[in-house]
Amino acid sequence: MRVLVNAGPWLSVPPRGYGGIENVVATLVPELRALGVEVVLATVGDSELSVDERVSVFPDGQFPLLQRPYNQVCGVVPAHQHAVLRRVAAGDIDLVHDHVEAAGLTTLAALNLPGLHTLHWDLQKHPELYGTIDGHVRVNGVSADQLSHAPEALRRHSVGHVHLATPLAVGADRKPAVGKEAYAVVLGRITAGKGQDLAARLAQRKGFDLILAGPVGPYHNPEDLAAADPHNPDVAFWREKVAPHVDGTRVRWVGSVMGKARDELVAGARVALFPLRWNEPGGTAVVESLALGTPVAGIARGCLPELVEHGRTGLLTTDEDELGDLVGAAGALDERECREQAALRFTPAVMAARYLTIYERLIA
Repeated sequence: MRVLVNAGPWLSVPPRGYGGIENVVATLVPELRALGVEVVLATVGDSELSVDERVSVFPDGQFPLLQRPYNQVCGVVPAHQHAVLRRVAAGDIDLVHDHVEAAGLTTLAALNLPGLHTLHWDLQKHPELYGTIDGHVRVNGVSADQLSHAPEALRRHSVGHVHLATPLAVGADRKPAVGKEAYAVVLGRITAGKGQDLAARLAQRKGFDLILAGPVGPYHNPEDLAAADPHNPDVAFWREKVAPHVDGTRVRWVGSVMGKARDELVAGARVALFPLRWNEPGGTAVVESLALGTPVAGIARGCLPELVEHGRTGLLTTDEDELGDLVGAAGALDERECREQAALRFTPAVMAARYLTIYERLIA
């Protein structure tokens, strides 16, 4: 089976730092190849992931251009997609697995070829597209809850959901050799939907230590924020809602943390806190926390009730005030249970086997 996996033109695979979709692709592709799938990867030129063939137009990721006016960047995705179509026209691709928001879906809908479009985002967006989509294409979500919010036209094209995975769930040797400390951690971009302001207020009110880790818009450390654009919505959220509660002692912001440092930060926390104010579709940070042996305390919305076993690998509530009380209780849960459940449910091999089953069904 030869599958063209379309990762898009924005970041390399694997990404150097932040890159949610690109990390998913980097996790999936090696397992597909281990199962005998030939992978043609549509990406940017400096991607380093081992594949059978690479298709690219741009030498490196075009993500920085997203801050420019539309008329300056509107050709980026079409140029990339045109290269995908040229490669498909060679006639030896059995299936296209696409991860490019909106444009990937419309491209697949026009092809007379088995195609799967993975939905990584909020399906309340693009109602004019998702509410009218038709054609020879199938989609999958990254959680059942995500698909439940999709327009009916999109759900008619669904083949179900595939939960995200993390390499951290494979083998106990991947867990950093760090002991648990008495802090909670919120990992992720600091933005209103992630609820870092709620976490910071609860930490001050309930008296637990909290570390916030993640960028504020395009700014990755406190020094960058000194000259930040005040009109950026994430910067405004930080300054108005979060920063007043960050005192450097009870509540700290450490900026973006990557790689080994990120894993050690999460593995050393007594609990990973998810004070969500939106319906999180996939929850990569959730499965990573469990794989690192850190139980979850969070708001029971989006994908969290599917990923976290209440009372076993975490504690969930629909009450924002109660969330602060759950931090201590969740920290008492067994970290071995979290790792064992992650190893059963969230390994790259589990995700790849599920996708291979879908590929075979669509080709047949």
